[in-house]
Amino acid sequence: MTIRYATESDRDFWFTLDSHITEQVFSRKVRDRQALVLEVETGPIAILRWNLFWDNTPFCNLLYVKEEEHGKGYGRALMTHWEAEMKSQGYDLIMVSTQADESAQHFYRKLGYKDCGGFVFPFPAHEQPTELILAKEL
Repeated sequence: MTIRYATESDRDFWFTLDSHITEQVFSRKVRDRQALVLEVETGPIAILRWNLFWDNTPFCNLLYVKEEEHGKGYGRALMTHWEAEMKSQGYDLIMVSTQADESAQHFYRKLGYKDCGGFVFPFPAHEQPTELILAKEL
C-alpha cells in the first residue's frame, strides 16, 4: 500500500470516485497538495481531499474508498496518514464532516473525532440530511 499526493495523471481515476468538484478544482487540489491517493498492487483504490476551514484548520472534505475495498483498513490508513501530515505541518486541530444518515460518522468517532456541531440547508434545491461536523485534536 502506498499513499501519495494526487497528480494530474490521477484525473481519470479521481473522477470515478469524486463527482463533487470540477476539473479546475481538482487541478487546484493537485497544485496545493490537498489531495491524497491510496494505491495497492492493482492500482489506486481510495482518495482523500481537504482544505482549510476558516483558512487555518485542516478540514477533510472527502474520503472515499472503492466500495469493494471497504472494511480492509484503507480508510483508516488514509486518515492516519493525513492526520500525521497535518501534524507535521504544525496543525493541532483537524475537522471532518458527514451527513447524519451516513455510517461514516461512526468511523470517524472510532478514530477519536468528537461531534462539535452541524447544519442544515433550508433551501429546497439544496436539501440534504443534517451535516455533522466532527473535530480531533492532534
